[in-house]
Amino acid sequence: MLAKKRKFERKIKTPKQMERHLKGMANHHRIEILLIVDENKGITLDNIIEITKANAKTIGEHTRRLHQAGLINKKYRGHFVEHELSPYGKIFVRFLKSFRTD
Repeated sequence: MLAKKRKFERKIKTPKQMERHLKGMANHHRIEILLIVDENKGITLDNIIEITKANAKTIGEHTRRLHQAGLINKKYRGHFVEHELSPYGKIFVRFLKSFRTD
């Protein structure tokens, strides 16, 4: 019974863990990428580059950092990598969208 109880308990994040997520999105390119991935589940890096009209190396590095921060997940499909929001990424996108309107 104790094992079942632990399974449903939510762990409270430490300030250090929360910092990792916040730093992960603390850039205008990363915010834009999060919003794009939210609207285009399974989007490839090439498509993100096309939409942002930014340098490929820049966008590649920012998606790498978003992945390291636990905000996006990558799925490898042959020569392509598809991106989607992680559960924490979805929470942060909702948070970001709340600032879009006055």
